Amino acid sequence: MASSVNVALLGAGTVGSEVARLLIAQKDDLAQRIGAVPELIGIATLEPDAEEIQDLPKDLITTDAASLIPRADIVVELIGGIKPAKTFVLDALKAGVSVVTANKALLASHGPELYEAADETGADLYFEAAVGGAIPIIRPVRESLSGDRIDRILGIVNGTTNYVLDRMTRDRLAYDVALKEAQEEGYAEADPTADVEGYDAAAKMAILASLAFHMRIRIDDVYREGITEITPHDVTAAEESGHVIKLLGIAERTDAGVDVRVHPALVPQSHPLATVGGAFNAVFVEAAAAGELMFYGQGAGGVPTASAVLGDVVSVARHRAVGGRGPGESNYMALPLVPIDDLRTRYQMRLEVADRPGVLAKVAAILGAHDVSIDSVRQPPSGRGGGIAQLVISTHEATESDLRATVEEIRACDVVQAVLSVIRMEGER
Repeated sequence: MASSVNVALLGAGTVGSEVARLLIAQKDDLAQRIGAVPELIGIATLEPDAEEIQDLPKDLITTDAASLIPRADIVVELIGGIKPAKTFVLDALKAGVSVVTANKALLASHGPELYEAADETGADLYFEAAVGGAIPIIRPVRESLSGDRIDRILGIVNGTTNYVLDRMTRDRLAYDVALKEAQEEGYAEADPTADVEGYDAAAKMAILASLAFHMRIRIDDVYREGITEITPHDVTAAEESGHVIKLLGIAERTDAGVDVRVHPALVPQSHPLATVGGAFNAVFVEAAAAGELMFYGQGAGGVPTASAVLGDVVSVARHRAVGGRGPGESNYMALPLVPIDDLRTRYQMRLEVADRPGVLAKVAAILGAHDVSIDSVRQPPSGRGGGIAQLVISTHEATESDLRATVEEIRACDVVQAVLSVIRMEGER
């Protein structure tokens, strides 16, 4: 049994610096859990003078990340992005050094390559912090539910967008105002594109879907829409129909195959995900035997995410100390990916129409011609006057292609002034 396990930390930003502090402060306690002493042998960063690492031991800080890998038993990669993180992670795995990472972009784009490198040398590859920050979701899906069949995952997996939508819902803020507030509070980057356009959530859903359905799903396989077009009027219409708007990540197994997508959705106010506020994350899992499970907690931040990283370090270090190995890639299934055009779900559309008799009949006829049936219709005050009314139509399940054709014809209809929004409805099936 090894008496110590050498840990190299690559990346010393908000999360990395907290991981270093926890490793140093809890060294003796962690040694009892691991069965060997976790020795932090180096902290690689391109900014050795950064304020957030000034309290860390100077002799551990280096700008040469590659030099740490040959001396390490575990590499903790918290650089983020693809380059140079991919090179460092592959070099470590090919040398038989286990890796703990929070790099969702790398896993969602190059996961199979990393798994193969780990399998060749028997190294561990752990990534709990890549999805959901402090929420333990990877291990339950990867291990705890490995004897079950997961049918569906609904996830609020991006704290920035949840904060923005929550502020729009609670205080009727405009999108731009809510986003600016999120940036001022540190929940959004100066360039928020990855979050608000759904790229961050798409990477996380690719990882979760790969694990849940035992197949290789990359970020390019995930259909994606962001929240930039959501308005306070959409939020009000959602509330009036008993819903809230969330940016959802959805991964679902159906008779047709697997669909994985990220987009704004109307969630019933009675659904557990509807009450998830602020920058928190939550993942709702539906499994054949276990039933419905929900995982909730802080989805970002240095200390919460560092907690997830340290949990992986303990698991991997224990394998190094006393033997054993964590799970590898499970990709034995080859289910077809369902294209977005074949998706079946419900929709709510808001229309501005001429305020005169026969308008609803014309609109209903267009929906019926495309096999889209109406579940309910409301006519809230339009606020426009001048012979303009508003219709809010909720549909039964329809295919995306039929709905799109319906919307195109409705836009061209002489009694329709504008199609204000079309939002999918989830969480009611």
